Amino acid sequence: MTTITGPVPLCPASAQPCTCFRPFERSCHASAAEQARRSSGWLGDRIPRALTLFGHDFETIEVLRVVVVAVAAALVWFQAVRPVAGLDLVGVAALLFGAWPIFREAIANIKERRMTMELSMSIAIVAAAAISEFFTALVVTFFVLVAEELEHLTVDRGRAAIADLIDVMPHEATVRRDGVIATVPIDTIAVGEHVLVAPGENIPVDGMISSGLSYVDQAHITGESMPIKRSVGDTVFAGSINQSGALDIQVSRIGRDTSFGRIIDAIENAEQSRAPVQRLADQLAGYLVYFSFAAAVVTYLLTGDIRDTISVIIVAGACGVAAGTPLAVLGGIGRAARNGAIIKGGMHLETLGRIDTIVLDKTGTLTFGEPRVLAIHPASGRSEADLLGLAATAELRSEHPLAKAIVAEARARGIAVAEPDSFVYTLGRGVAAQRGDDRILIGSVKLLEAEGIDIPAVHGGDAVSSEVCVAVNGHYAGSFAVADEVRPEAAAAIRELHRLKIRTILLTGDNATVAQSVGAGLGIDTVEAGMLPEQKLARVRALVASGAKVAMLGDGINDAPALTAASVGIAMGSGTDVAKESADIVLLANDLERLVATVRIARRTRGVIWQNFSGTITVDALGIALAAFGFLNPLLAAFIHVSSELIFISNSARLLPAADAMRLPRKAP
Repeated sequence: MTTITGPVPLCPASAQPCTCFRPFERSCHASAAEQARRSSGWLGDRIPRALTLFGHDFETIEVLRVVVVAVAAALVWFQAVRPVAGLDLVGVAALLFGAWPIFREAIANIKERRMTMELSMSIAIVAAAAISEFFTALVVTFFVLVAEELEHLTVDRGRAAIADLIDVMPHEATVRRDGVIATVPIDTIAVGEHVLVAPGENIPVDGMISSGLSYVDQAHITGESMPIKRSVGDTVFAGSINQSGALDIQVSRIGRDTSFGRIIDAIENAEQSRAPVQRLADQLAGYLVYFSFAAAVVTYLLTGDIRDTISVIIVAGACGVAAGTPLAVLGGIGRAARNGAIIKGGMHLETLGRIDTIVLDKTGTLTFGEPRVLAIHPASGRSEADLLGLAATAELRSEHPLAKAIVAEARARGIAVAEPDSFVYTLGRGVAAQRGDDRILIGSVKLLEAEGIDIPAVHGGDAVSSEVCVAVNGHYAGSFAVADEVRPEAAAAIRELHRLKIRTILLTGDNATVAQSVGAGLGIDTVEAGMLPEQKLARVRALVASGAKVAMLGDGINDAPALTAASVGIAMGSGTDVAKESADIVLLANDLERLVATVRIARRTRGVIWQNFSGTITVDALGIALAAFGFLNPLLAAFIHVSSELIFISNSARLLPAADAMRLPRKAP
């Protein structure tokens, strides 16, 4: 039975975290001694260590074992070699050579006091040989060895999910330094430098375009099927393909810090972060071995037939579920990554597959998070320009989307925006700033009420605009009506979530009128407005405490506490770094339909795993019963064992993304 293992986080050669993009290359992660050990082997340098068949690498020694066992089985069957002193030397020699890996692992399991399939197979092989059933012992060995190699091929497809991504990354980049253009290794580039990317080249860094216009294929990062037009000021991602124009990109992230690097990390850590269902699979494998041994003992006591007893031991197998479960998890995480969602571990994938409630933020999540000022309502005695100047000064250092809208409006009107002398942001409420003798408050109604400021009836605007209030030196100064556009795919995504029987809840700090309008337009089940961050956190905790499996989707600093409290936290890729670090899943595509697709992937992964569970239990129970009553001989039992194992592993392999999907170039329209 093969267990999928991710690459070691530290490079053995240097004992330092490896920042390269070649985690599966031996030259990177293996020390000189380790490479020498690998290259020696039982036959040393007399034969090549590996050969390639059907596009896959096989260890030569393992192929040789299969061939030797098959030839020996034929010789024994046709009695081509006579026994010596009643002992079939061909059978004994072939078993010692061919079954040695099985025996070796069984011995290791005994030392660790673990009951495994290798141990049960070893007992069956030895028992068959002990009663001179060498043909049976050899055929069982042959089946097990072939199953191991086929399993390796399937697992290699899982590794290809990482290798294909890794191959996209260039190892060098063209930079402009002190007016000189040079090609340098990726790991020598610093944040803030300028990278030049020619048409047809892969973009090596995350950054903002300083000059140039092009269509960029971001399928590797966001899963978008068509190239996206990108120009000055737009953000581009490492791993994207520049298709048409030359680009000058100012570097913001490099290496493992890029969105692409995080995708690779997520897939590499898929097995290292074990999901609860993987532990359950390991436990099931152990229980089935115990059960098969108990059934074998009962069979021998009742029938006295050693062949039926051997058949009972052979037929039971949980390799398919033990190896297929981590393969399914890896496949699910790999498929989600190519869909534009980073899932930070198998546990979160499993949890996402069980959610029945999703809590949604509004600004930047259901909307684009790029609002604009629709109306300005100054208090008596103030002009629009005066109010806008004061508000923009207070909001200048804020990263909130509403703040950016007010600053952008002031600059669009040609109003000079002064730097505040001091700036304090209150999470979920607003900003307090000092400019000269003026103390400016700007934010929600609750912020002003907490300061004891009288607020007149809020100037209405329409149902979809948010009201931002301003006070100066303790007196109400006016308000702004700011609107944000709802994402066009949001309504369809909410409908799909409802089809999946997932309840939707909107928690927003916006006013009730806006929240109800957005919620009703999208068909959200429950809408709660005027929520402070601590209230969102309490609401999410209450939902989890009630037994609901809750996903929280948000993008801002104020969403971070609720993201960590939910069963699984999901952040928009356009959100703040705090939100993305707090979340268990990040939607790089900023597309709510990708959220639905990721939920479907998680549910499909969970469904495949439970298909394997139920199938394994059914096949083993039926096989043990048939073997105990004499309806299965050891050969047929071995065939059923191996066939069921490969079927369940292949079922998990269906989740793996197509190996070449990432490499297909797409032409710009």
